[in-house]
Order: sequence, then C-alpha cells, then structure tokens
Amino acid sequence: MFTHLRNIETAFQQNKRIVGLVILTSAVISIAAIWFAFTAYQKASGHIYVLANGKALEAIAADRKDNIPVEARDHIKMFHQYFFTLDPDEKVINGNISKALYLADESAKNQYNDLKEKSYYNNLISGNISQSLKVDSIKLDMNSYPFAFKCYSTEKLVRSSSTIHKLLITQGYLRNVARSDNNPHGFLIEHWETLANRDTVINNQP
Repeated sequence: MFTHLRNIETAFQQNKRIVGLVILTSAVISIAAIWFAFTAYQKASGHIYVLANGKALEAIAADRKDNIPVEARDHIKMFHQYFFTLDPDEKVINGNISKALYLADESAKNQYNDLKEKSYYNNLISGNISQSLKVDSIKLDMNSYPFAFKCYSTEKLVRSSSTIHKLLITQGYLRNVARSDNNPHGFLIEHWETLANRDTVINNQP
C-alpha cells in the first residue's frame, strides 16, 4: 500500500515538473514571438512606399534631427528661388512672391515692399525681363539656435538686348515652426537681409 502511495507521489511530482516545463516553454515562446513581432514592426515602420508614376518606390524613414541640415538648406534654397525667379507677368510675380513670403518673416515682406515702391516689378514687366536664380552655396551654422545662414547665389536677368549675371549674397536665421502645405520643411527665415547684389557679367545681344 505504501509503495502504491509512493508511486502516486512520484507520478504527481513528475506531472508537476512536466506542467511547469510546459508553462515555462510556453512563456519563452510567447516572449520570443512578441520580440520578433516588435522587431518586424520596427523594420516595417522604418520603410515608406511612395507612389510615383504608377510605381511603388521604397524610402527609408528617419528622425527629423538627422535631416535638419538638409531640410534647412532646401528651405533656404526654395525661398530664394521663389523670391527671385520672376517673369514679366504680374500673376507669375505675385504667385512666386506669395510662396516665398510663407517661408520667411516680415523682413522678406519689407524687402518686397521696398522693391515694389521702387517700381522694380513694374520695370520687369514693362521691359519684358525674365529673372532667374541659382543658389551656389549655403553656409549654415547648426551650433546655435536660431540657425544662422549665409546664401551665395547667381541671378540671371534676360532681356532682348542683353543678359546680366549678378552675384547675390544674403543672410538670416532659421527658426522652427509647424509644418504645413505652404511650409513643408517647418522653418521660418528671420532677419533676412541682402549683403551684396552686384553685376558680374553683362552679355550684350547682337
């Protein structure tokens, strides 16, 4: 009888160990499954698919801090191209200036008003002058906030009688603002001023 009881006790202990092992194994498998799922989610969330011309192109998402210098330079470039790319058409001028003013504070609006008072835009229209701008380089100081910058560009003014190239140097500061359709980079140019705007090459047309 006692032998029978000992056998039952031994079997019970074995069953406990088996149940405990099953529970432990299940817990390990569950934790591993959660970890692999979380890892897969992180990898998936790090990829963005952009639809372009009917094709899905893969892009990799990154923290904004990794892209701040790139976005800041592109913001400065966009602003200058909008502000200085003009054709002898009032709608084109107003459209480009309007886009530029979303990217800067009142310092840009003041320069626009000053040029307007001097009939600069009217002279472009009456003289059938097209003006374009190419940004050559941008110096950006990311060590202090707001971020100071200096922009070196080349202006090209085309008229029927001549083509003029100008050296344009401007400077200002960038501060962070909310992103929007009108301001996709989330920066605002402040205290913008022109340091130099002088002729470099004049080509007379035959």
